[in-house]
Amino acid sequence: MTVREIARLFAYNAWATNRVFEALAALPDIEYRCDLKASHGGLRGTMTHLVAVEKIWLSRLVGKPEPELMQEREAESLAALKEVWQEVAARTARFVSRLDEKVLEKRVEYVTTEGERYLNEVRQILLHMINHSSYHRGQLAALMRQLGHEPVNTDLIAFYRHTAEK
Repeated sequence: MTVREIARLFAYNAWATNRVFEALAALPDIEYRCDLKASHGGLRGTMTHLVAVEKIWLSRLVGKPEPELMQEREAESLAALKEVWQEVAARTARFVSRLDEKVLEKRVEYVTTEGERYLNEVRQILLHMINHSSYHRGQLAALMRQLGHEPVNTDLIAFYRHTAEK
């Protein structure tokens, strides 16, 4: 995977996550906060997890690792969580804009929130970040359907179609 392709995937990731934020903003707060017994509770827990994981991976990539994931209480509202997301997305875009092949091949050592040490290439971490967010956006779509709402389309091909129109 080239630097250009990775940059395009992160543009997609930001587009898709922003679409989910817009869809969630249209829901009643009680539905956003309700526990649906999913792996991260409900919409709020899943969206917080999505943002928190991007934030912690970015911290590892820039050499300032955070020791633990952001918790729901650190972003009490959807608007507060979106502010965190916008900062993470902007910082990620800056990081990605500075990539070259050498950086992609660089290995990063990190400690997980469970205390386990690993060593992965920057390329692997970046692709994991995209995959992880896509996975949880799929969960968010399922949770929205459980609540009787139509989720937004965040498919990669929808992004390609959207950006081709511009």
